[in-house]
Amino acid sequence: MEMIIGLLSGAVGGNVVGKVLGGLDQGTLINSISGIVGGGLGASILGMLGAGGAAAGDAASGGMGLGSIIGQVAGGGVGGGVVLAVVGAVKNAMGK
Repeated sequence: MEMIIGLLSGAVGGNVVGKVLGGLDQGTLINSISGIVGGGLGASILGMLGAGGAAAGDAASGGMGLGSIIGQVAGGGVGGGVVLAVVGAVKNAMGK
């Protein structure tokens, strides 16, 4: 379940960063795909670092406590935004 949350929030994060930083906007489809990839990476990295539901209160609830969900949303959104920024910067640099 944590991965799905990370992927969805990554797609949202990619689209938000694309719209806020207009020079990196690649269109809704590419923003979403980049965000999903980044969200998956962000969720995986958080999981490896132990932030994906390892808190004492979240462990008792099967890793789906409010803190865990907020962490997955934040990690996925940030990961999605970072990957979109990299993709946009590379694409813009190749176009020059």
